Amino acid sequence: MLVNADFSLRAVVTPRQYHWTPSPQPGVERVMLDRMGGENARATSVVRYAPASCFPRHLHPGGEEILVLSGTFSEGEAHYPAGWYLRSPPGSSHQPSSGEGAVIFVKLWQMQPSESQPVRIDTRDESRWTVRNGRESCLLFSDAIEHVSLERVPAGASVFNGHVEGVELLVLGGGLRERGQEYERGSWLRLPPGTYPDLVADVFGACVYLKTGHLANPAGPAGASC
Repeated sequence: MLVNADFSLRAVVTPRQYHWTPSPQPGVERVMLDRMGGENARATSVVRYAPASCFPRHLHPGGEEILVLSGTFSEGEAHYPAGWYLRSPPGSSHQPSSGEGAVIFVKLWQMQPSESQPVRIDTRDESRWTVRNGRESCLLFSDAIEHVSLERVPAGASVFNGHVEGVELLVLGGGLRERGQEYERGSWLRLPPGTYPDLVADVFGACVYLKTGHLANPAGPAGASC
């Protein structure tokens, strides 16, 4: 399966374009934002857990990255309400569930094999936020290849200053606009290398998940299939 699989092209999915499809597990649905493969795919999705839904324990050979958008997401006895960032390295396993229901942003098979340490960050903790490049930033992960953060962009300010070498973002609060196009909360954008001076925060500002450096090698797992 290929969904927005040409990484040389801009890809945009707004909440009005969300198409919820069932996962293999009852009570769990997803919106496929980009995908290269079947169930063992390099994939970016918004996933919705109905109350009292769960997955059996399973392995993530290529790692998994999660940002909890609403509700509470659980792994066994650990519970993560909205605002938590979870990064589980290649070879990790878990048994996800949600008692009250949850919506999460998920990225699969997009980590380097050398990653070995799990990351758990509560982005609601203001001590994790610093002022960087004139705006508030919460660092989630950074290595020689990729950089992941949450950014609070002031009203009317450009998201990027100058050229970017490919970027992915998810609007978490407020909104963005670009030459008359509005990107409300929940909008996902993947932008190829270029300059984007017209992509600015709206009059209320914006909070965005921002990821760079990971688009140079978008290949999914070998032999991925449905």
